[in-house]
Amino acid sequence: MLDIFIRTISDKDQRYDTVGDYQTDECGKQVISVSDLNNDNFEFLIALHELIESKLCKERGITDSQIDKFDIDYESNREDGDQESEPGDQPDAPYHKEHVFASRIEKMMADELGVDWEKYSKACSELTGSSN
Repeated sequence: MLDIFIRTISDKDQRYDTVGDYQTDECGKQVISVSDLNNDNFEFLIALHELIESKLCKERGITDSQIDKFDIDYESNREDGDQESEPGDQPDAPYHKEHVFASRIEKMMADELGVDWEKYSKACSELTGSSN
């Protein structure tokens, strides 16, 4: 049975420095947390990205713990001055292929919604120090 919960939260309540996160709770529910950007379209795009990426990872056997470990290690070892890269963009990320695909869909949806990608990326980077 499909059980997905998407919520907007304060950025400070994210588990680590990100605007979008997903995990499976103890009951098996997929929980997607999106940082509050005061823009429904921006928040929708983040949620869409996370939903696609998480589904592909689940189908391909990539676990939440593998993703969390990579993301948290990446953020804690981020090079000084690097405010543009995302963990999932790294070729050695266990979910690189899934992240790249989700980003393509996210960009197509942004275009359909009339969202300026540069403004969207800037809004995300102002919260995290990295852009989508």
